[in-house]
This record gives sequence, C-alpha cells and structure tokens, in this order.
Amino acid sequence: MSSNGANIVIANYQPQHLSRILEITSSGFSGVSIDYWAEQHLGYVAPGWQERKLADVRRTINDEPSGVFVALAGGEVVGYVTVETYSAKKLGRIVDLAVDAQYRRQGLGSRLITRGLEYMKERGMNLAKIETLTTNEAGQVAYPKMGFKEVARQIHYVMPLK
Repeated sequence: MSSNGANIVIANYQPQHLSRILEITSSGFSGVSIDYWAEQHLGYVAPGWQERKLADVRRTINDEPSGVFVALAGGEVVGYVTVETYSAKKLGRIVDLAVDAQYRRQGLGSRLITRGLEYMKERGMNLAKIETLTTNEAGQVAYPKMGFKEVARQIHYVMPLK
C-alpha cells in the first residue's frame, strides 16, 4: 500500500532487513540488470539472473554493511541503497538502489541516494559514481537531476562457456 513519502524514515541497515532487501531486489531489477539482459539474449544460464543479482547484493552488504541504508514505512523496508567506498581512489559508488513498486515516484530513491552521498562524504570520498543501463529510463532522468554527469558509456558483452 502506497504512503506519503514524508512518513518514511531512512535508516542504517540491520541484519533483519536482509530478507526484505532481497525481495525488493528480485522484483526491482527485471529489465535493468546486466544479468537479466544476458539471459534475454542467451537463454537461461544457471543459477539464473535473479540468483546472481541476489548474490551480488549479499556480497556488497557483507563487504560494507555501514554503507547500506533502508527506507522504512511503519518499520517495513520499502527501499534500499548500497554504497561501496574506495579510500585509495577517494571514490564512492552507489552499487544498488531499489524501491518497492508501490512506493516509487515519491522521492524515496532520491532520499536514499542523498543518504548514500552523505555517507561517502563522511568517509572522505571526493567523487561519487552511479551507473545505469540505457533500459533504466528513470535512472537516466533522476541521476542528472541530482548532479551526476554522464562521463562515458560502456558496452557489456557476454558469452556462454558451455
């Protein structure tokens, strides 16, 4: 059920948030994940694009749990952002951002990104990076509005090994 974005709190990640983060990931990355598109072109590749994406999210959370922030509506996770920081490069990267479909278009993604950027500043980063696919039209609109500048495009090639 949708709610006013003002009633949603951005909080630090806690282990009990993981299962809901994974649910949002499973539904939120269809069409905007490289693994998703690889399967669209090559067919199913075990263990499947969703499982690969979930493994990536788990790894990011395990590697830097202090860089994970959740949007909570009545205590339930309705969105999240994961951030990696690289002190040698002074670079922070927003790795994943997802909001439950019922809570989109209420500014939650922007609020989560803002919290991720604050975290990067707290960690002494000089640059913030975020990436998106050309199929993610919402990201291509939102990220420049937040101050991100497009600096390059990348082509992903995939081939089966069996």
